[in-house]
Amino acid sequence: MTERTHDLIVVGAGPAGMSAALTAASIGLKTLLLDEQPRPGGQIYRNITAAAPSVAALLGADYRHGETLTDRLARSDADLRFGTAVWDVARDLTVTAQQDGQSFRVQAPQLIAATGAMERPSPIAGWTLPGVLNAGAAQIALKSASAIPCGRVVLAGAGPLLLLVACQLLDAGVSLGGIVETAPTANRWRALRHLPTALRAPAYLAKGVRMLQRVRRSGVPTFSAAASVRVEGNERAQALAFAAGGKEHRLDADVVLLHHGVVPNNQLSRLLRVDHDWDPVQLAWCPRVDAWGETSLAGFRIAGDGAAIAGALAAEPGGALAALGAARALGRLSAPACEARATPVRRALMRQLRIRPFLDALYRPPEWLSTPADETVVCRCEEVTAGRIREMARLGCQGPNQTKFFSRCGMGPCQGRMCGLAVTQILASELGKPPGQVGAYRIRAPLKPVSVSSIAASADTAAIEIFEVGENA
Repeated sequence: MTERTHDLIVVGAGPAGMSAALTAASIGLKTLLLDEQPRPGGQIYRNITAAAPSVAALLGADYRHGETLTDRLARSDADLRFGTAVWDVARDLTVTAQQDGQSFRVQAPQLIAATGAMERPSPIAGWTLPGVLNAGAAQIALKSASAIPCGRVVLAGAGPLLLLVACQLLDAGVSLGGIVETAPTANRWRALRHLPTALRAPAYLAKGVRMLQRVRRSGVPTFSAAASVRVEGNERAQALAFAAGGKEHRLDADVVLLHHGVVPNNQLSRLLRVDHDWDPVQLAWCPRVDAWGETSLAGFRIAGDGAAIAGALAAEPGGALAALGAARALGRLSAPACEARATPVRRALMRQLRIRPFLDALYRPPEWLSTPADETVVCRCEEVTAGRIREMARLGCQGPNQTKFFSRCGMGPCQGRMCGLAVTQILASELGKPPGQVGAYRIRAPLKPVSVSSIAASADTAAIEIFEVGENA
């Protein structure tokens, strides 16, 4: 067992991770914050400390809010290590990470995973063509490199981020060929019953209205309740074809941006084998956590969108609550003192959660997204199609892990990140079972690609075990 190095380790420097580290350091916990990016901010505030003023202005006040966290973090007593990729965590909460080409180990009795969210995969015909990427990837390019897509751009999918990226690209001077919304019309009726609660979050609703007005003023063609969506092209994307309003449409495109919401990034929680539940509302796996973010593994906590999708402003109080729970577990805060500090934080969290049921209902992905046509590639790494997955179900595969033996589905560099949800849903449909019974991929170290030289350069190479002997894949 690695010798204890810290009281608390936080993985991820987005809003939840920064908030957790700030709260813990303010209590006096010896806190280590690890993040793969060269600077703090996570995905939502990526590059906020180095972004050009013109880019920061383009991304708006929501993006610039990240400066309030990064400024405080720079002045805190937390131990900050950026450019550090966590690639293994043991059940005793020993963390193995890589920095500057060398692996090292740290250990603490409390660990907070603030790994955030990832975009839901959109397995449609043609989604593997060059020129097709997630809308969030286009936003990352803008934040990281002040880069925007060239040529005619078409956006397709559902979710607030789709509108946000559309507005940001319009403001950046990008030529948009159309916005194709795929959320079914029935979603609007489902969302109506949540409107009274959503009205108690007027800032969110006002922001949505402003984005819709911006798109309408631009004159960009907008389509709703689209189905049969596919990307057409030979060597690269050339058009987006779809059905909407009882007609077939085809929009010329050099770049197609897809987005169907975000889902918790639970690779780390899957690695540690903690309890997860299938969320029928968000259509994703969510780790089971208590009010302090603690999972079924004592000392291991999850904060922010890694626990359930709630947004950046909800992630901040979520991270603070997880840190308070860690401090209480370590005996650094009494129960009354912990509750006193937690009360206003919980109120802040509840204010941010008011809009969530409305958004979840309004932007629920269409059912056809989880039942792609047989010829559609689902596992991009190993080029496994939806039809092959259905065939494996007919051959007796009862869950995603068995598909690995039949086809290597989920065994590529992405470790099932891109195909995991789709594989679960396709198998569930084919087997006539709920996704919760079908299960998810079993995740194993390394979480990220790591070089042999990095392991060899570690000061404790003998203790690093990449493979768990005797355990099924």
